[in-house]
Amino acid sequence: MGGTDGTKQRRRGNTRQRIQDVALELFAEQGYEKTSLREIAERLDVTKAALYYHFKTKEEIIVSLFEDLTKPIEELIAWGREQPNTLETKRELLRRYGVALTEAEPLFRFMQENQATVRDLSIGMMFKNRMKGMREIVIDPDADLVDQVRCISALFTMHAGMFVFQELAGDPEDKREAVLEVAIDLITQAHGGARKSS
Repeated sequence: MGGTDGTKQRRRGNTRQRIQDVALELFAEQGYEKTSLREIAERLDVTKAALYYHFKTKEEIIVSLFEDLTKPIEELIAWGREQPNTLETKRELLRRYGVALTEAEPLFRFMQENQATVRDLSIGMMFKNRMKGMREIVIDPDADLVDQVRCISALFTMHAGMFVFQELAGDPEDKREAVLEVAIDLITQAHGGARKSS
């Protein structure tokens, strides 16, 4: 598991967060549909009533996880909206976004592997809204189509970095930096284009 140990330590003391972590582990092992609240309680070694005190349904667990783990992204969007529309703002946004994605990686892995479920749950819509917020900050309203595509590609590159590029050889930290560098290159090119046309 390696990299997630720090997060696990931080979260372990809190029952609600322990439930979230164990549920996510079980969802990853056997799929969301096949996992019951009873199994989550058993793995936690608590009664179903104790689990019920925090969450009534599996959906409540996933929605709460989504809200907790994507809160930094929401805060980042709020921060980005307050900043001047400069290239430095966009670069900093992508840097911070990379950190937020790394922290929320187990959740995004769940979303990737359970796409049908995610579509049916409210988190699908919530995620779309988060993405819309990011796009609005990185895309200049007067950018031409090619530069708009570059900006959207920068965000896709960041997302793909979590899954697609894991097959590439190399240190995870080096790969994260390479992904960020490519995303920043795209944003920089798009920003240059927007300046030329205005």
